Amino acid sequence: MTEPDHVSRTRAVYDATAGTYAQLVGTEVSAAFEGPLDRAFLAAFVELVGVAAAPVADVGCGTGRVAAFLAGRGLDVVGVDLSAAMLTVARDAHPHIRFEEGQLTALPLPEGSLGGAVCWYSIIHTPPEHLDEVFVELRRVLSADGHLLVAFQAGDGDCAHRGDAYGTGISLTSYRHLPDDVARSLVAAGLQVRARAVREPELDHESSPQAFILARRVAPGG
Repeated sequence: MTEPDHVSRTRAVYDATAGTYAQLVGTEVSAAFEGPLDRAFLAAFVELVGVAAAPVADVGCGTGRVAAFLAGRGLDVVGVDLSAAMLTVARDAHPHIRFEEGQLTALPLPEGSLGGAVCWYSIIHTPPEHLDEVFVELRRVLSADGHLLVAFQAGDGDCAHRGDAYGTGISLTSYRHLPDDVARSLVAAGLQVRARAVREPELDHESSPQAFILARRVAPGG
């Protein structure tokens, strides 16, 4: 099956820039790139899932920053990313964590195998019309009552197009999703929205509001 163009372009850009990205953003969650509210949502996810639950996934893990945050708090974590170069950086930085190559719409994980998943800015290159497919796949890998945390740049559905993304010569589009649309897509995929927040840009690298949604796969009869 032919790979969607936005997936191919995203992989190519991050394969070409993995080392530079790691130098810029790092391999750990930090106050320079996550505000207090951001870290609070990650901490809430850890508490909701519980350390004795099934494994959790950092989906679109990049350099493994969120995977390391979760593992450091006692969770059994697997990181998934479509960029082989990013995964090399993640494995070097966090050799105690398992990392696998996979796409948001084709995760290398069995059905119902996860107690939770974090999608931390992983949908920023996903066109709005593909969100339903992403969330259906995330629901597939969650166990009954499994939790999902999604973080993304918020907007009214607008996008920023770079003709030469990060000096790679490859064009790449970033989407600022409307939080209501993301919530509707989660519900359409069979997930229940439990909490949501939008904060104004406050960190040096931010130019748009940041959105966070916690959702849950409801057990039959739940």
